[in-house]
Amino acid sequence: MSTKQSIRFYKDCKVRAVWNDEQNKWFFSVLDIIGAINEQEDYQKNRNYWKYLKAKLKKEQSELVSVTTQLKLLAPDGKRRMADAVDHEGVIKLAKSVPNNKAMAFLDWFTYSDNSIDGQSRKKAYTFWESNMISDAEVGTVKALQKIHAYLFGGLYDFAGKIRTKTIWKDGTLFCRAEYLQHNLEQIELMPESTFDEIVDKYVEMNIAHPFMEGNGRSTRIWLDLIFKKNLKLCVDWSRIDKKAYLTAMHASTTDAKYIKALLKPALTDKINDRELFMKGIDYSYYYEQLEN
Repeated sequence: MSTKQSIRFYKDCKVRAVWNDEQNKWFFSVLDIIGAINEQEDYQKNRNYWKYLKAKLKKEQSELVSVTTQLKLLAPDGKRRMADAVDHEGVIKLAKSVPNNKAMAFLDWFTYSDNSIDGQSRKKAYTFWESNMISDAEVGTVKALQKIHAYLFGGLYDFAGKIRTKTIWKDGTLFCRAEYLQHNLEQIELMPESTFDEIVDKYVEMNIAHPFMEGNGRSTRIWLDLIFKKNLKLCVDWSRIDKKAYLTAMHASTTDAKYIKALLKPALTDKINDRELFMKGIDYSYYYEQLEN
């Protein structure tokens, strides 16, 4: 039986995964892997390629064919459909079976990504749903944001959950100077959060403050969803927000929040108790932070 669903991104290509409870491990979509390696988005072409490769491997009596299984994966229409999938070792075997120089680049990404700080932090983020560590009274506070950051990055960064004492900037954007940060955070915490506009304004100001040395976006997006959930009984379906559009809107929000508001509003949903939506949101949140190739 499969329960948890996940999405990883390789050069903006989705690689879907599903957790198998019986075997206690992740399985990955064969067609997605082939599409990622070949940089091919056409479903039918990937399907035809796998059909050809599978027949070739079967003739060669490759072990890969025997370890390929069928599991229900989340399709673009939101329904779960049976699809060929392989486990971690199967992914490695599959990549090595594709006669393509790009396969090795994919393999490097796949074997490294889960062991990176981002990969380990994302595993922690998946378990945040069950943690119940933020009380209603703490939602929207700096303390809540610190607890989220400490949860995601504890054991990975020595500054996890700690307000920075150094001034930082990123991609030409200078964030709140360290000497003013504590005062600014106190003011942000006092900002109202009873309407959509007020909540997004508060989120934007927290992003401008950027209270941590690293991991601000991933922590603050969870913080934002908790505020929406408490005050509006809504949350963001992050899968409906394009990465480039989001990053552009957040960059512009330092002077005008209308662009990020225009992105967030139609992505709001009342599925606040949907665990799968939360997991998918984590995948997209971490995807936003991946560097462009």
